[in-house]
Amino acid sequence: MTPTIFPSFDGQPLAFREVGAGRPVILLHGLFSDANINWIKFGTAAAIAAAGFRVILPDLRGHGASAHPHDVAAYPHDVLARDVAALVAHLGLTDYDLGGYSLGSRTTVRCLARGMIPRRVVLAGMGLAGLVEVNRRTGWFLHVIAEPDSFPRGSPGWTAVQFMRTTNVDGAAVAHVLRSQVEMSLADLSAVTPPTLVVCGVDDADNGLATDLAAALPDARYAAIPGTHMSSVTRPDLGRAIAAFLAA
Repeated sequence: MTPTIFPSFDGQPLAFREVGAGRPVILLHGLFSDANINWIKFGTAAAIAAAGFRVILPDLRGHGASAHPHDVAAYPHDVLARDVAALVAHLGLTDYDLGGYSLGSRTTVRCLARGMIPRRVVLAGMGLAGLVEVNRRTGWFLHVIAEPDSFPRGSPGWTAVQFMRTTNVDGAAVAHVLRSQVEMSLADLSAVTPPTLVVCGVDDADNGLATDLAAALPDARYAAIPGTHMSSVTRPDLGRAIAAFLAA
């Protein structure tokens, strides 16, 4: 599927793909990934599209077919949320749903904190700690990028490095993405007022507990699906859970 390229708020060329037709839903992928790996490859986007949705799938800055600038000036604070707002404006969307996986979930929350108002929200592969302890998680990934050969085989760091190498990550660009993230507090979560699905693998605690996140949000429901942080995106349960929530 050939991506469409559009200029973001600062003119950087960013890519997105679309699947299906109907009510728009924007889904944001995770770190070291892209729209194809996270949403298309394993049928998640197709399952949501089959439920009657126009699924819009950007590659985040520094990832996939989007721009990979190495100039730190191209990564102001909240750059990913600003890119999403630019995509919404480019497409002329006024009524849409918004969600993400892992880094995409964190970006979704930042979009709402900056004033975006989707009708429904999906936070996948995310727990409460992954939102309110951003600097700790960022530091760990910066270590993964900077010293990829420092982790013993089979460790979480080793697994992250293997995924990073499989997806040909541009480490310099992604490091800038990580440093552009904004630390959040519980008060920031009050912006997540739309009905929200918190969906997470039962063996995924990479970003803290999803149940804690659901309890901290004003209007959220929790859905458990099989898998770990890495494996749950490969299973049909993720697409079915999201489609059922959005179509309800």
